[in-house]
Amino acid sequence: MQKINKSILRQAYPPRKPGNQKYDSGFMLVIGGGQYYVGSPALAGMAGFRAGVDMVRVLAPQRAADIIAGFSPNLSTVGFKGQLFNEEDLPIALAMTKSAQAVSGNNAVVVIGGGLGRSEETKQTVLNYLEQTDVKVVIDADGIHALAKSPSVINNKRAILTPHAHEFFTLTGKQVKGVTLTEKVKIVQQEATKLDAVILLTGDIDIISDGKQVVINETGSSFMTVGGTGDTLAGICGGLLGQGVEPFLAAQTAAYINGMAGQEAAKKFGPGLLATDLIDYIPQVIK
Repeated sequence: MQKINKSILRQAYPPRKPGNQKYDSGFMLVIGGGQYYVGSPALAGMAGFRAGVDMVRVLAPQRAADIIAGFSPNLSTVGFKGQLFNEEDLPIALAMTKSAQAVSGNNAVVVIGGGLGRSEETKQTVLNYLEQTDVKVVIDADGIHALAKSPSVINNKRAILTPHAHEFFTLTGKQVKGVTLTEKVKIVQQEATKLDAVILLTGDIDIISDGKQVVINETGSSFMTVGGTGDTLAGICGGLLGQGVEPFLAAQTAAYINGMAGQEAAKKFGPGLLATDLIDYIPQVIK
């Protein structure tokens, strides 16, 4: 069984060409946040920046957008009209996506789901958004709960899904808790084939498959159970996609980076580790 190691970084981070302009290394939109989980899209956005993407814009309900704008001057925000992402917000989400594609072309990417909530209206809006755009996408957290209603919406899209065990069960109906690693690998590969997407199943050992190949990642720390480390993973995936890394390689590299940054941060913070600490260690891992 192939294991990811540090050599993956050389594949994902070739030397940058002289003369690169702004947006050549990606424009990442983060659609997330809600009444309760304000920090999720901010963590994804900052992790994307640290992974090397050129620009991040967060689209979130107004309260979340305002708080995120004050979190870091690096983050650009656009506020939705209501407390939840719903149908009236769809036109602005689609317009912002087209704007990103206009300046960044194939290096535009969307990370969607973190903190959005699971109301039926929000889940349907996520599906409608995915139906109406062809942008590269990372689907995480509540976005996976939405996708479970209509998985075919991502057919023929360049998608990375980043579920933990419960989200994987919600999406596929397949239980991976308590089964052997060998069996998990088979299940993830089968479901990646069905979904026509890259699946990054997170856990103490991450399993990544595009339906044809499967690799595992063993970097990480037991202290990474803290909230927010899934958001950083999704953001790193998006940051790599924005730099032109193909989805299967991006998912592998993101799993390695997120885990190694968590390991390094845990050496200093131990059980006090926060997701924001992990973000600060990303440059140390990839340099």
